[in-house]
Amino acid sequence: MSIHLRQICLVAEKLAPVAEGLKSVLGLEVGYVDEGVAEFGLENSIFPVGTNFIEVVAPIRENTAAGRYLKRRAGDGGYMVICQCDSHQTQLARRKRAQELRVRIAWERELEAMHIMQLHPADTGGAFFEIDWDATSDPQGSWAAAGGTRWQSAKRTEVVSSYSAAEMQSPDPAALAERWSSIAEIPLRKDAKGRLEMPLANACVRFVEATDGRGEGLGGIDVVVADRKRLLDAAHKRGCRVSESQVTICGTRFYLV
Repeated sequence: MSIHLRQICLVAEKLAPVAEGLKSVLGLEVGYVDEGVAEFGLENSIFPVGTNFIEVVAPIRENTAAGRYLKRRAGDGGYMVICQCDSHQTQLARRKRAQELRVRIAWERELEAMHIMQLHPADTGGAFFEIDWDATSDPQGSWAAAGGTRWQSAKRTEVVSSYSAAEMQSPDPAALAERWSSIAEIPLRKDAKGRLEMPLANACVRFVEATDGRGEGLGGIDVVVADRKRLLDAAHKRGCRVSESQVTICGTRFYLV
C-alpha cells in the first residue's frame, strides 16, 4: 500500500493574480484548465510542479463552498490535499476506514479513468483530504485530474523542481495529525525539528501550531528550489518575499528548501 501526494489545491478570491504570482515567482506554467469545476461555481488553473501539481481555484458565482471557505479563513489560502493511491483496492480500503471513523464523504465520483473521493473537512479537520485512484497507476505520469498527460509540455523545473511537504496548522496539531494518520492508516513520525508529520510515498504532510491568527488549515508548502536568486528577485519585485527562505503567494507560505 502506498499513497502519493499528487496535488495541492489553493483557493483565491481572484484567479489571475495568483496565477501570475506562481508563474513569475516560481517559474511555473499552466498545464491544464478543468472546465468541469464550473459545476461547483469555480474556475481553475493547474500548474505542474515536477510530476505533481498546484491547483488554484476561484469562485465565479455567489454562495460556493470555496467562497465560504475564503470567508472562514479570512482570505486566500490552502484548500485541499489531494493524494493518489497505488491501486483501487488501496483507495477503497481508505474509504472503508473513513466510514469506520464516521468521516463523511463530501463529494465522490467514479469514472473509468479515476475514482475521486473528497472527505469532509469538518470531519478530517484542517482541509479537504482527498484520496483518489487513477487507472493508469502512474504517480509520476498520467493524472486524469490534470488532463492525463497533457500537462507534461508545461512542466518547468528551472526555478522550482518539486515540492516535498504540505504544512497543516492547528491550535492542536497533535490531534489533527492523529486524525489524518488514522484515516490514511499511516503512522506518524517526527522530523528533525520535532514536528509531527505523516510520511507519504513521495512527500509528507506536516502538522504545526497555528500562530498566524487564521486558525486551522493548509498553511504552507515546501518547494525544492533550483534557482534561489531568480526566485527571490522575482518575489521581491512582486512584494511577496518574506525572507531568504520563504515567500508568500495566495496567502500560503512557500518554504524554500
